[in-house]
Amino acid sequence: MNLKSPQQYDARARIAKAIAHPTRLLLLDALGHNELCVNELTELAGVDQSTVSKHLTLLREIGLVAARKEGTTHRYRITCRCLGGMFDCIESVLRENLEAQKKLLSG
Repeated sequence: MNLKSPQQYDARARIAKAIAHPTRLLLLDALGHNELCVNELTELAGVDQSTVSKHLTLLREIGLVAARKEGTTHRYRITCRCLGGMFDCIESVLRENLEAQKKLLSG
């Protein structure tokens, strides 16, 4: 067994907490497909621009998102490509839970 230090678990928890919001998950998913600006993300998320900006700031601080300036706008992108695997894992857990619940109901 290869356990980590308390600091490593704290760092993991900060990342998990940063992604543990439906809007941030949506932003990460969208940015996994394309580089987008705040206006495009605001339209996708269906929330106001200040909310999207706050979410992006948090995701930038944790190191999951980066931005580059293009004229007067910033284009955001994901900094790590492993998030697709994380989303696949979450979907797998959801499917397995659904199947277990179906079995209980048909019991």
